[in-house]
Amino acid sequence: MTSTSNPRDLRAELETLTTEAFRPELADIDRLPTLDIARLMNGEDACVPDAVARRLPEIAAAIDAVAERMGRGGRLIYAGAGTAGRLGVLDASECPPTFNTEPEQVVGVIAGGPGALVTSVEGAEDSAELARADLDALALTPRDTVVGVSASGRTPYAVGAVEHARRQGALTVGLACNADSALAAAAEHGIEIVVGPELLTGSTRLKAGTAQKLVLNMLSTITMIRLGKTYGNLMVDVRASNEKLRARSRRIVALATGAPDDEVERALTATDGEVKNAILTILAGVDGPTAARLLEDSDGHLRAALAEAAR
Repeated sequence: MTSTSNPRDLRAELETLTTEAFRPELADIDRLPTLDIARLMNGEDACVPDAVARRLPEIAAAIDAVAERMGRGGRLIYAGAGTAGRLGVLDASECPPTFNTEPEQVVGVIAGGPGALVTSVEGAEDSAELARADLDALALTPRDTVVGVSASGRTPYAVGAVEHARRQGALTVGLACNADSALAAAAEHGIEIVVGPELLTGSTRLKAGTAQKLVLNMLSTITMIRLGKTYGNLMVDVRASNEKLRARSRRIVALATGAPDDEVERALTATDGEVKNAILTILAGVDGPTAARLLEDSDGHLRAALAEAAR
C-alpha cells in the first residue's frame, strides 16, 4: 500500500475517518475555563472502555492465537507509526521486567526507527517498504505474530507490515480506531475500537491512543497469563533488576505461600532470586534444583509444577 499522493485525495480520505471528524459543538473550547475543559476531556475518555468492551470477543480470539504461537517459541511484534508505534514500543519494553521475557520475545518497531520515539520522522509512516525492511531485519517465522497498530487504520507503514508478515506466514493482528479499515481487513484478526471524533480534531493521541493502550495491555498481559507467567494475579516471573523489584519479589513469594520473612529469604537465596522457583520450594517442600526441574518439565507453569510435585 502506498500513500495518497494527491493532497486533495488525501484530504477527502481523511474526511471519511471518524477519528478525523470535526465537532462544531467544541469550536469554542479554547474560551472555556480550564476546569470545564478538563471535565469535557474526562467525559470523552470515559467512553473508551465501553468501546473496547464491544470488541472483547475479537481481542480474546487474537490473544489465544498469539499465545499458541508464542508457546511454540514465537515472538510478539508490534508495528506502527507515531503515537501508535510508541505505544507498541512501550508495551514491548515493559514485558522483560514484568514477565521475565527475553528482549527479543516481545518487540516494538516504529516507523523511522528508535529516533522516532522522541522526534517525528517525516514521511516514515507513508512507507510500506520501510515496514517490510524493518520486519525482514527481524527474520520473521510462521511462529511469530505481527500486530499492526494505527488509529486511522490506513497508515501505510502499519498496513504494509501486516501484509508483509502475512505473506511470510506469520500471524497478523490489525488494531485500528475506524470501522472498515484497510488494516483490519489485511490482518487475520482485525480489531477496530471506534471511539469517535477526538476533542481536538484529528488528535489521535487522545481517545484513540488510550484505546490502543488498553488493548495492547490486554494482548501482552493475558498472553503472558496463558503462558504461565503468573500465579493467580501475582507476577511470579518478575525480574528483580532493582531494589524495588527485589522487594516486590519478596512480597510476591510471601503472598503466594504465607511463609514468614526468613523462610522467604532462604527460598529466594536457594533459587537465585527466581520467584516462581522459590514459591515451589516452599509450597512443595522441594529443593532449588528439583523446583527448577519441575518447572522445566511443566513449561514454566507453576500450577502444573505444583500438581506434579504432589503426585
